[in-house]
Amino acid sequence: MSTDSTGPTGSPGSTPAASTPGRSTPGSGNGAELIRFDKVTKRFGSNTVLDDLDFTVAPGKHVTLIGPSGSGKTTILRLLMTLVKPDEGTIRVDGEYLTHEEKGGRLVPAGEKHTREIRKKIGMVFQQFNLFPNMKVLQNITEAPVHVLGLGRDEAEERARELVELVGLTECLDRYPTQLSGGQQQRVAIARALAMRPQVLLLDEVTSALDPELVAGVLDLLRDIAHTTDITMLCVTHEMGFARDISDDVLMFDAGRVIESGPPEKIFSEPENERTREFLSAVL
Repeated sequence: MSTDSTGPTGSPGSTPAASTPGRSTPGSGNGAELIRFDKVTKRFGSNTVLDDLDFTVAPGKHVTLIGPSGSGKTTILRLLMTLVKPDEGTIRVDGEYLTHEEKGGRLVPAGEKHTREIRKKIGMVFQQFNLFPNMKVLQNITEAPVHVLGLGRDEAEERARELVELVGLTECLDRYPTQLSGGQQQRVAIARALAMRPQVLLLDEVTSALDPELVAGVLDLLRDIAHTTDITMLCVTHEMGFARDISDDVLMFDAGRVIESGPPEKIFSEPENERTREFLSAVL
């Protein structure tokens, strides 16, 4: 990750048995960065949520975005999922523009087909699970690989069973979401995102809707995924212990800008910016 400075260069380890969730075919990226924001500005009415933002995330890195509510963190994830589009600037994923295309030597707004292809490289786990209530766990996980990736039903189901085992819910394959606890639903949502084999996994306050006693189990699962796969993670969280454990880099946001960035041991132990110190003293 880099904003005005370059973060650590060490790569997290991976094990052959657990590297499947993040395994995907490299695209046209140069290998040094998987995500790039160039001069990205996003406004909602008169409110500038992101202000001329530049930052990059390298393949395999785990980057956590922290900061007060309304500082622009979740908007970054929503831009990557193309739920909203930038007002200015460009976003590239694996070397390819996300919401633009090059035609006739100039950049123009991308067509839906182009955007859809790039978006396949990105998976997201939301705060509210967003499972299909009329589908059992197995179908919730297989639906997108079959209809978006074109996998055969047997292959999709085999992948789903592996992921359900990974998230510890083998006994829940034939249950509906309403028959699961909140923590179990969020585990299914994580398995569903990984079933697409994205290069990037976006995590948006994934424990905020859970009862306190369920939070630790979901965070432990995400720690395992972070430590045993090569998937790139971009995480928004108020769980500072979790951020310290999994992050290669932490970005502190305020008023739509990155005001400080660096490895977690620096940000959490020796922050340089007074706003960062104020924020951390309030949440830790």
